[in-house]
Parts: sequence; structure tokens; C-alpha cells
Amino acid sequence: MLTNAPRGTKDILPEQITNWLYVENKIRAICKNYGYEEIRTPTFEHTELFQRGIGEGTDVVDKEMYTFTDRGGRSITLRPENTASAVRAYLQNKMYATGNLVKLFYIGSMFRYDRPQAGRLREFHQFGVEALGEQNPAVDAEIILIAWDFLKSLGLEDLKLKINTVGCPKCRPVYRQKLQHYFSENIEELCDDCKHRLLKNPMRILDCKVDGGKDFITDAPQIESCLCDECREHFAMVQKYLTAAGVDFEIDPRLVRGLDYYTKTAFEIQYPPLGAQSAVAGGGRYDGLIEEIGGNPTPGIGFAAGLERVLIALEKQTVLQAEKVPLDAFIVAADENADVYAFNLLTQLRRKNISANMDFAKRSLKAQMKQAAKSGAKFALILGEDEVKNSTVTIKNLETSEQETILLENIAQMFK
Repeated sequence: MLTNAPRGTKDILPEQITNWLYVENKIRAICKNYGYEEIRTPTFEHTELFQRGIGEGTDVVDKEMYTFTDRGGRSITLRPENTASAVRAYLQNKMYATGNLVKLFYIGSMFRYDRPQAGRLREFHQFGVEALGEQNPAVDAEIILIAWDFLKSLGLEDLKLKINTVGCPKCRPVYRQKLQHYFSENIEELCDDCKHRLLKNPMRILDCKVDGGKDFITDAPQIESCLCDECREHFAMVQKYLTAAGVDFEIDPRLVRGLDYYTKTAFEIQYPPLGAQSAVAGGGRYDGLIEEIGGNPTPGIGFAAGLERVLIALEKQTVLQAEKVPLDAFIVAADENADVYAFNLLTQLRRKNISANMDFAKRSLKAQMKQAAKSGAKFALILGEDEVKNSTVTIKNLETSEQETILLENIAQMFK
């Protein structure tokens, strides 16, 4: 039906926008404190960017991307995530030229063809942060703290931080072989997707939605025994920095995240009252991504938070604090000849940054006063024959019902 939005998409209505703006303002305040600057990337990119960046064999690339051929015969994909796009922008615009750590954040729509459910739509919104150009584990801790402080600033309690290391190209092949050997012995218990992952990316089996609760997954080898000295030391330092910042965390050896580009640190922040969809933010280090896309070897780390899921968590905990900002004034034309006079006053108020509205349907005085009350305005500015003749306006306080008449030239000063 043309009157229905496509499945997996949702209108954000005016009465809901206040909550979105509240969350977005928190994002910008946190990022300002941490020295991160906003970036806005295109909604679509060349498909190869995500194939190479995210990795073929991942659910995102194999099953969930919105990909089409444009009129020029190019394969284009609506962005399923924004890290690859941010890295592409970093390279294309030579943001690395200063030699300094580049700190970026974004807020925007992402697209994945998935089964729609609460907090997981086909068009969804993410807040994300990327730090490019530094391998110091203190940056890992900073990224985690931004996500943690953001969620805490919204008033969310009972959050759980889970961290892990997924190794690096030096030590991960050893772990990969261990997993392939282990899961080969349990191949009959694997779902069809995991049988496919066994050769391409056996680590992805660890967070399979189908097999995740089975005993043989719980008993799978852990990466800790395969880590190289560099990865082991890096992970130890991340833990020290988080402890120094007073943040509690849990090491989860099964936390591998869903994207191929992660190296070393991976993390997830969960809000358990949401149940199966409890992850509200997550990310990790991706030291090989920039090289994979075509740049020089450059370390990077980031995270993303799904805003729909964050808002659901806020509603569940009833901590949404945003309130609709009321109008300053609603103008009532009590006489049909006052209509143009009222419109002129409306224009002058708006130009003086006084929020105002009026009735354009030329309804009765009683109907206009009802509309003024429903609008949430603080004052009704009533203009009738006498007011027009004397260049005055009658002001009614819609909370106390008190009213007075003042000269029109003093109206702006009254609002100040």
C-alpha cells in the first residue's frame, strides 16, 4: 500500500523528535568533551568498499546489504555501517596529513536487510566514533569510555561492559586452526550458516544466533592461549586503563563482533533489561582496515550505538527527560479585519526569535482560543478592532488566565 512505509522502516513523528534531539544533544556534548569532530559521509558507497572493508563471508555482506546497479553500471550499496565510509573519507581527503590522531563522530541512517524487530529496523540510526592514527591502548580505553559516558549521561543503569581481544594477523591464524579442528569434530551440530563459516571465518561461529547457546560452543577453545606477546600486552593495558577510570568490565572470550576488520580489542555494552537485543553499543580496533581499503598501514578503533535501541532502553527505564519546548505565543485575530495585522505581528515576533503561531483557517474567537490552549503556548496575543485602532495587543496568560493590554511596540520587550 502506498500509504504504508516500506517494511523495516519507520516514521519519526514530531512528538518523538524531542527525544531524538535530546539524545543527539548528549552525543554532541560528550564528543565535544573528548575532542571528537562530526563527519557526514554519503548514504551510499561503491559496493567494493564494504566487501573489502567488512569482509565477504560476513552476514552483513552476504545477506544484509542493499545493493543495486546504478544507471552508469556501477554497483552501489546503501551503507550498512559507517566505519568503512569514515575511513574512505579519511583517505580521500588526506586527513592523515597532519600526522595527528584524527577523532571523528557521526550520526546517521544505516541500512541492512534483516528481519524487522524492536530496536532492529532495516533503516536504523547509529551514533559512532572513530579514532584513526594511534595504536596506544589508552585510545582503546578512551573509545570505550565515550560509549560508557554517553549511555550513563542519559541515566541508564545496570549497564554491562564486556571486552575481549580477537588477536591480530600474527596470532589469529593459530586460533583459526584450533577452531576449525574443534568445530570439524562437531560439524553435525552446526547450523547451515556455521558450516559455511567453518572454512571462511570460524570465529564467527562463536557468536552465532542459532548455535550460541549450545554446550559445544561454550566449550570451544579460547583465544587467550594463542595470543602473541604484543596482543597480550595490549589487552592487559586496556584493562589497566579501564580500571584506572573506575569502569567495571567482564572479559567475554566469545565476544568477537560481527565484522571481519576487528583486531585486538573488541567490546560491547549491554543493557540486560532489553533481553535478547541487549547490546546498545559495541566496537573495537581495526588496525588492518585502512590498508585493506587502499591506504598505508594505519591503526584505528571505533564503536557504534544503535539509537533506536538506546531510546527503547530509556523508555524501559523511564528516564527520558526531554520535554517539548512550548511556543512563546499564539496570536488570536478576534476580528476579521485584524487578520493582516495579526500576520504582521507574527512575522515581527519570529524575526525577534520569539516563537509564535496563529490560526490560518479564520475560525471563531472561541475556536482560536481553544487552539491556543492546545498549542502549549504561554500566552495568547489577542487582536481585535480596538487593538488594531490603538496599536495595542491584549496578552492573556494561558496558565493563570490573567490578561492585560499593552502597546504593540512594547511586546518584544515584554517577552525578554
